[in-house]
Amino acid sequence: MNFDDTPEEAAYREQVRTYIADHRDQLISVGDGARREGDLTRARESQRVMYEGGYVGITWPKDVGGQGGSPMQQAIVDQELGKAGVPGHVGLIGIGMCGPTVISHGSDDQKQRYLKRLLSCEDIWCQLFSEPASGSDLAALRTRAVREGDSWRINGQKVWTTLAQYADYGILLTRTDPTLAKHKGLTMFVVDMKAPGVTVRPLRQMSGSAEFNEVFFDDVIVHDSERLGEVNDGWRVGLTTLMSERLTLGGGGGEMGISGGTAASFIASQIGSLSEDRQALVRQDFGRVWTQLLATRYTGYRLLSAISKGAMPGPEASAGKLAGTKAGRQLADLAVRVSGDGGVWFEGPWQASQAGLPGLAIAGGTDEVLRNVIGERVLGLPPEPRADKGLSFEESVKL
Repeated sequence: MNFDDTPEEAAYREQVRTYIADHRDQLISVGDGARREGDLTRARESQRVMYEGGYVGITWPKDVGGQGGSPMQQAIVDQELGKAGVPGHVGLIGIGMCGPTVISHGSDDQKQRYLKRLLSCEDIWCQLFSEPASGSDLAALRTRAVREGDSWRINGQKVWTTLAQYADYGILLTRTDPTLAKHKGLTMFVVDMKAPGVTVRPLRQMSGSAEFNEVFFDDVIVHDSERLGEVNDGWRVGLTTLMSERLTLGGGGGEMGISGGTAASFIASQIGSLSEDRQALVRQDFGRVWTQLLATRYTGYRLLSAISKGAMPGPEASAGKLAGTKAGRQLADLAVRVSGDGGVWFEGPWQASQAGLPGLAIAGGTDEVLRNVIGERVLGLPPEPRADKGLSFEESVKL
């Protein structure tokens, strides 16, 4: 395929680049700590500024507040933000995961009430899937929703919920019929994170931040109008979220953590202080990581091209996420090593990425889960038995 911009894409890229340059003082920067320290004022403002320029929700339909654009346009915006040193939007989970689920399965009233506020970052959203006892086996979740007239009473616990302490709303997967096969007794809801009975407890990470949380639901009442999809059809609704999540994390041809270009500049500034032998080793290590970054980027481009032609997201997103997090971790490790003794204690973007990327390797499916997806759907290996049903990935998607 041709990796050069088309004339239309080149014009769009210049338009995006100019807008970012004109509003750079209103946008947050990598390393400014807005998210890490919990002060989201500037992060919200940054997303709002990009939304007002027409650069948030690019692939969303226009009738729900999006731009009706292409995945390639989204990739261009992401690339230009990265070049300018602007981190991902604080509302990324809502934009890339929760919003597409509401678009696909929500009522007209839900779309009207939630989606535009999500894009402009008036509201932050979180995704309430993982539980302490189920791990990567999402269908084994135990959080219960019991119907009481026009409402549901919800009790249970979620964990590893990103930015839940700041979220206004979340999409919540619950068990509504324990007598059915575990994939078939689930139902999805939109939940108000400030509702009575919702308790959020941040989990401090080794990076010093607390982006992950555990969330408790104690007799939380949710009206049936906040249900997404049909009762007991939550597995199908949840798959929409998961496909969007893996595409968001691994399908755009982007780089996870610190960018290769930024790392290359930093390593070049440090390598002169090393011995010739160590310089050779650093060049070799960086060459290997750079090759992986290029492979990840071009695999993402191939997926974007297929989606632009109407194809559904495929296993390339899983491959991109798996390879991207691995390369990101290796790149961060190398940057910290060439920092010398100061790399042990100095707090910078390399150290933050080194500490934070192991968590990203779990989000959106662990490395083991993604390898199973690639093995079954790309390499044609025998499927791993799924709990009591013996389901392959393809069979579980059809449920």
